[in-house]
Amino acid sequence: MAEDSELWDVICDGPFIPTKTSGDPVVTVLETRKEFNDADRKAIEKNFRAKKRIFVQRKLLFVALVLMSTTRFQHINPLRRSGKLSKQLMKGTTQAKQSKIEMLTTEYGLFRIKEDESIQDMYTRFISIINELHSQRKIIPRNKLVRKILSVLPGSWETRVNAITEAKDL
Repeated sequence: MAEDSELWDVICDGPFIPTKTSGDPVVTVLETRKEFNDADRKAIEKNFRAKKRIFVQRKLLFVALVLMSTTRFQHINPLRRSGKLSKQLMKGTTQAKQSKIEMLTTEYGLFRIKEDESIQDMYTRFISIINELHSQRKIIPRNKLVRKILSVLPGSWETRVNAITEAKDL
């Protein structure tokens, strides 16, 4: 978490650029690589890690949003294709189906990202719930699904979520 805080500082304050002062009048100029000291190298490495972290998070968010917009939530019931079981057995009782829909709807409503869970793992859990709801003929509109995903992202994603929300006019 301390590293996250340091990387966030780099993101907010901008990257560290090693400079030196020289000449008369005094002028600030960039240092050459040969002039870097250990502190400069560590700060530049921190710049790189922050840039890499941003790139990975943007890529994961982009992939999640693309998957959200292109994935068709389908659930193919293999029992239906086999034709071996009676129609009554496949459908189940109305009460049991309604209970399952209520349970899944509650799970969807309470859905949150778990601590130390990756975005990909969160998205996999989310799609599993949506597919189960779809198999029960409970369809949630795509715009609500996207809003739900954006609402459960960690606070560190707030600026990106706001940017996406405004850009896509959700």
